[in-house]
Amino acid sequence: MGTWSRAQLDGLVEEATVDAYGEDEEITGLFTMIEEHLAMPFATTVLGVEVSVIGVDLTESGIVAICTRGKQRQPIGLLDLPLPTPAPSGTQWIEAYRHWAG
Repeated sequence: MGTWSRAQLDGLVEEATVDAYGEDEEITGLFTMIEEHLAMPFATTVLGVEVSVIGVDLTESGIVAICTRGKQRQPIGLLDLPLPTPAPSGTQWIEAYRHWAG
């Protein structure tokens, strides 16, 4: 990660939260941008196991990636999700979310 400057990430956060009033609406704006722009599904490795990220969800604890492997399905927080190299298109929005949450 780290391919976007602080100024670029600030701009993305501003774009996602321009009409937001409060933290709940800000995270909803970021979730919407991630959901609309992140190319899914994509494969990544979590704890040494390859999983497929098939979607994102907004929970009380934050934005999560919906990861599957075979019949197993588990949400993984986007703050902790390792991204593959090369990263799928739209990951700048994950970086913006991490920047906002940081």
